[in-house]
Amino acid sequence: MHGMISQPPDTAKNLATSRVVLLLLVVMTGIAPISLYMLVPALPVLATTFGSDISVAQMTVSLYMVGIALSQLIMGPLSDRFRRRPVLLGGLALMVVASAACIFAETLPQLIAARFFQALGGAAGMVVSRAIIRDIYERDRVASMISLVVAALMIGQMVSPLSGGLIETAFGWRAIFYAITVAAIIVAVGIAFALPETRRDRAAGSGFRGDVGILIRNRAFVGYVMCQVLASQIIFTFAGGGPYIVVTQMGRTSAEYGAWFATTGFAYLVGNLLCVRFAPRHSLEKLIWFGLALQLCGSLLNLLWSFTGWNEAPAWLFGTQMIVMVGNAFVMANSAAGAISIRPEAAGTASGAMGFLQQGIGALMSQFGAYLGGHSATTLPLTAAVLAISLLCACTMIFVVPRREVMMSETLIEQAEEEESGMM
Repeated sequence: MHGMISQPPDTAKNLATSRVVLLLLVVMTGIAPISLYMLVPALPVLATTFGSDISVAQMTVSLYMVGIALSQLIMGPLSDRFRRRPVLLGGLALMVVASAACIFAETLPQLIAARFFQALGGAAGMVVSRAIIRDIYERDRVASMISLVVAALMIGQMVSPLSGGLIETAFGWRAIFYAITVAAIIVAVGIAFALPETRRDRAAGSGFRGDVGILIRNRAFVGYVMCQVLASQIIFTFAGGGPYIVVTQMGRTSAEYGAWFATTGFAYLVGNLLCVRFAPRHSLEKLIWFGLALQLCGSLLNLLWSFTGWNEAPAWLFGTQMIVMVGNAFVMANSAAGAISIRPEAAGTASGAMGFLQQGIGALMSQFGAYLGGHSATTLPLTAAVLAISLLCACTMIFVVPRREVMMSETLIEQAEEEESGMM
């Protein structure tokens, strides 16, 4: 059940150790989020160019995020049904067409619509890459490979706003979409020539409804997804409230906020790199509990600093949040690995559901965090919310996810029942 892909062992091993395949996993995961952040520095220019309010120009980002969420819900099941490569290539083809439409957009609504379809196609790489990782790696290596891909992606995301700003300054905002179009074509060519099909053979009669039914009835899957989604909400909530706290409450500049917020991204990167190192030697359950412990300790400390007033200075607030983010990386990578390993042949559906919930709920939690930060005079409401989410995240592991021994026993019972029915 938890083996490699349904190919000859040598082929599976070659894929798992191929640096080209690993590079493709990184770029196909990063093409959509990097394209999101590249345009952010050009938003004021867009508003001026089209004579619109900055809030309207912001929709090129907000609807892009909606497209990412919907893409994960659609592309995941499609990759289980029609295999990984066709869905990836189809998604990237849509991204190329939409990027070209962005280049020739004459009005802001046209650009917003094109950006939505750009995300819808490009985000196929985000959801399908997790499914491919589950296809070609054993269960206990999935978390470390997800962490490695995320670590490389984080580096790309850190430099993408700077790249977008430099391109816009030198060549204009349309040049950003020329760069995205070329990048999407290169990724598509790489997939076409260097990435073989990895999806395992499906049992006769299996399909989307059957996959969904089996997954939602599985306590382990529900628990891992809840744990992963809740952990991601810590990021969205803190990111939503952070600017108001630093700029409004603390009286610092937006540039200073950006520098402090980058420390949390660096901590998340460090957490993923540590997960890459430790995942091969420890079970994903132990690593999740380690991450939960760091999350709880960091969020509890930040709440205590709120009561004492110490984290009214950015160094205390963000320094302690860095502890939370290191733990967050462990929780998210390993709970994602657990979720997509429950039914490996439906890894795309599992990955898509998880990504959709993460992005969809994240949009709401970001607004919630902004409300907490913008309607209070201290950091207490925001840090209390982060602690509450951390506690809920831990509760899913305690009360929802069955112990590993119980999960193994249920698997053995199911196998025994299948063997007995086959004999009869």
